[in-house]
Amino acid sequence: MKLEYFAPGVSPAPNSLKLHRRGVELGWIGFFDSASMPAAETVIQAWHAHSAVLLPGMLNDALAGLTEQLAQSQLLMNQILEGEELSELFEQSCYSERLTPDFELTGASFEDHDDQGIEKVYFDCWREDELIADDLWCKASWLSLEDDDPSLRFRFSFGMEGYEDVASDHERQLCAARLTDAIFPESSAITAHVKLNALLGQVLDGAPPVYTERIVYFNAPNGGAQMHHDVERGHEGVVFAQLSGATFWLALSKDRLIDEIKAYLDTQAGENWTLLRDLLKDREQFAHYLEDEHELAEDLMDRHPDFFRYLIDKQYAYILKPGDVLLLPQAGLDTCVWHSVLCLGDETGEALSFALKKAADDAV
Repeated sequence: MKLEYFAPGVSPAPNSLKLHRRGVELGWIGFFDSASMPAAETVIQAWHAHSAVLLPGMLNDALAGLTEQLAQSQLLMNQILEGEELSELFEQSCYSERLTPDFELTGASFEDHDDQGIEKVYFDCWREDELIADDLWCKASWLSLEDDDPSLRFRFSFGMEGYEDVASDHERQLCAARLTDAIFPESSAITAHVKLNALLGQVLDGAPPVYTERIVYFNAPNGGAQMHHDVERGHEGVVFAQLSGATFWLALSKDRLIDEIKAYLDTQAGENWTLLRDLLKDREQFAHYLEDEHELAEDLMDRHPDFFRYLIDKQYAYILKPGDVLLLPQAGLDTCVWHSVLCLGDETGEALSFALKKAADDAV
């Protein structure tokens, strides 16, 4: 796919789409032609080289059979935006019939301690009369604190958020994944896709893929995510699938990101970015700086249109449409793919973001 960038204030080509996020105007993007599916060997090599990999149209066949499920999830999103309680919505037959008998709704909490949290709904998982996993949860949250960004996410996990070592309890991980399947059955677009699973098995050196720590996103116009990574212990990477709407991505490994920040600043004359240049004099220091609060780097990576233009020119940009999959290696802090996301167009789109790990022998 050929991409063409237009800076803010420049007249874009017809059919170009605005790049904006949380009130920051970042230009326009035009795209032409269709991306082609890479060969399996190309995917494997890119993954092991810590590069993002686009699989265009991979899930088109699956989406054709998920129209009702996607419509139900869009309705759920709208009901949350209208202020309805998630726990009460899960009592409706369209959800309760899929949840029972394996999952029992045990409670809910309104996340007053979390400015972006809306509601967390708790479940226990049963196998006949045996409790096999407790304290599973689905948490609805805002993606930002901006009043004009109604983007939502539904995250599935278990235990104490932010404190639990989720990688240490494989059984509860898998039960939380099954809870995602029950509430958002369109998860099968990834989990039951024979061709995708076979390809990911090759990527994982012959080990079948397992999808854990799942998030369902609804990226709205003016929404998205700033440049970040998703490294968690025990995970190999992330599989992101666009089910509706469209998103724009910048994605590159941490090493390359640091290289490109330095190379870009080397082209910029004057006193701008002086403090950032000073940090870059020590590469190891700068790598650690990115893992903490990094406001100076955020100003460049997330709010500077010309740096967007620079990364697009360097071919780190991707556009995802319904049916497209983006693979993001996340095996370690030094090599993980950092990524920035923007909603494209006027439609709030649904997407799946599933952590990827190699299958273990103790699957539920």
